Parts: sequence; C-alpha cells; structure tokens
Amino acid sequence: MSRAEIANLTRQWLGTPYRHQASTLGAGCDCLGLVRGVWRMRFGTEPQVLPPYRADWRDACGAATLLEAAKRHLVSCDEGPTTGQVVLFRMWRGQPPRHCGIMIAPGRFAHAVEQHGVIEAWLGSSWRRRVAGIYDFPQNGA
Repeated sequence: MSRAEIANLTRQWLGTPYRHQASTLGAGCDCLGLVRGVWRMRFGTEPQVLPPYRADWRDACGAATLLEAAKRHLVSCDEGPTTGQVVLFRMWRGQPPRHCGIMIAPGRFAHAVEQHGVIEAWLGSSWRRRVAGIYDFPQNGA
C-alpha cells in the first residue's frame, strides 16, 4: 500500500471523537488509537495487545513506550515527514515522545486531540521542533 493510500485511510478518521485508549472509526480514538485503527484498516489485525496506558503516556519509570512500539512495529525513516508517514512528537524537551499523528498531505497531519477529536493540523515550526521520529507502515503487518 502506498503512502498516499495510507493518507486516504487516515482522512476517513477526521471528525472521530477523542476517546482515551479507543481506536474505533467514527466512535472514538486517541492519538495512538488513530495509528492502531489505520493499521487495522491496512492489515486487518494489530501486531500486539496493548496494556492500559495513561493519557499523558507517563509512567513511574519515564519509559519511552510509544517510541519502543514504533521501533518494533513500524519502519524508521530518515526522510520526511511526508504523506502517509507516522510522526512521533515530544511534548517537552528531553522527554520521550508522547504524541503521534499521520501525515495526510505535504505539511499537514491528522492527530487526535482531547476535546476536538481527530483533526487536520499544519506541521508548523512548533510541531516540527517536537518531531521525535518518522516512520512508515511496513509492507506486511508484523
């Protein structure tokens, strides 16, 4: 599946309400739920069962859970971000990434935001400086 096809799948999620730990098109999702939902649309099943997680992705150890999962299941890219790629964001300098989205057009990405749901946003300088990783979906679900 091409990056453009991934972007088209992602656009279907625009307007989905925000729901922590959910990943259901039209009913609700969080930022990870958006990526999980697009993954399921692409591959049919998810690569792992997720344990419960906090909305702010913090745990007592400060683990980089989101980053570790991206490295395990997605394909790291040195280029981009470009259409169809998953982007991880640091919310605070020096911290592991705690937010993610999917590029849907040059300079535009979709992500789930509390009180707004899945929206399209501009990847302006404030978001660009927070980019902590850029990933492609694998060719085959793993």
